[in-house]
Amino acid sequence: MSESGEFPAGTGVVPLEQVRTLSGLEFLGGIAAGRLPSPPIGAVLGFRLVEVMHGRAVFEGQPQSAFYNPLGAVHGGWAMTLLDSCAGCAVHSTLAAGQGYTSVETKVNFTRPLSAGSGPLRAEGQVISVGRRIGTAEGRLLGADGRVYAHGTSTCLIFAL
Repeated sequence: MSESGEFPAGTGVVPLEQVRTLSGLEFLGGIAAGRLPSPPIGAVLGFRLVEVMHGRAVFEGQPQSAFYNPLGAVHGGWAMTLLDSCAGCAVHSTLAAGQGYTSVETKVNFTRPLSAGSGPLRAEGQVISVGRRIGTAEGRLLGADGRVYAHGTSTCLIFAL
């Protein structure tokens, strides 16, 4: 959100009343297709939802020098955010209308450093298990050459909206 309180163009938050009427797959599919606004965090951190199907969600992002830590590498929190997003949305894609989720835990392993020169990356999330109250999923952050930059798992709490 800008200082004036405006979201960046194409971003926003869908009213909860509308979200309640859509399955997770319908909601996320609407975001990926541009029928619904993208969450503002994607504009801030340079990533977007590009693919969603039942039990799977894929984001693409570009690491930037603005995300560097004091040692000159992209902060691990950026990679962790993409992995939490792809894993959580993989779980969300399986939920019925009127259900939501929140991450309870995300565990990440960083396998190579990221820089602005790493190129575009894909965060691919896949459901492991979804029950009535808990969903688990795994994610991988991949370079264009298929190399794994980070991977992790998320546990999500499922609840009524």
